[in-house]
Amino acid sequence: MAARLPSWAWVTGLTVGATVAVVTLAVQADHGPHPTAATVKPSATASASTHGSAKPKPPARPPALPDESGQGRRIVYSLAEKRVWLVDATGKAGRSFEVWPGTVNPEPGRYSITLRTQSLKGSDGVQIEHVMYFTKAEGVNVAFSNALDGASPPPANGQKLGGIRMHKEDGAALWAFGDQGTSVVVVK
Repeated sequence: MAARLPSWAWVTGLTVGATVAVVTLAVQADHGPHPTAATVKPSATASASTHGSAKPKPPARPPALPDESGQGRRIVYSLAEKRVWLVDATGKAGRSFEVWPGTVNPEPGRYSITLRTQSLKGSDGVQIEHVMYFTKAEGVNVAFSNALDGASPPPANGQKLGGIRMHKEDGAALWAFGDQGTSVVVVK
């Protein structure tokens, strides 16, 4: 009659076998190709080989500060680029970011921040913060802001909206940069 192995022996044997298998797989994986994080979204035509020879392109630099954007410390808003630059007193753009304009655009020209409001509900019904008003166009207040949840604005559905929205971190940077009276230059 054959002797039965105790259950602890079976459990110990299975545990040792599983540990050996995991260690073997880990060693093999360590010698294989390693994925790297992409710094830019790949294009539809981009292809990478399995040997990792494709190199990601560096992120594109933001467009240069428009020439006709004035002098001194200011906020520059380009209608065509849908972009804002925060420009210091020496004329150097310290930060630039894309924005989502509303359906009503201000005319190109020089304005200043007339009112700052920490947070409120926007005319589109979205909770917004870092609201900085600088003009009116077509009877609508035009202001920079960001949604509390960081989302882009929903479609306007025929509404006249003057909010120029941005990402949450850009809204915080703009709020820190622009006090009441800060110059805003709108360019085409």
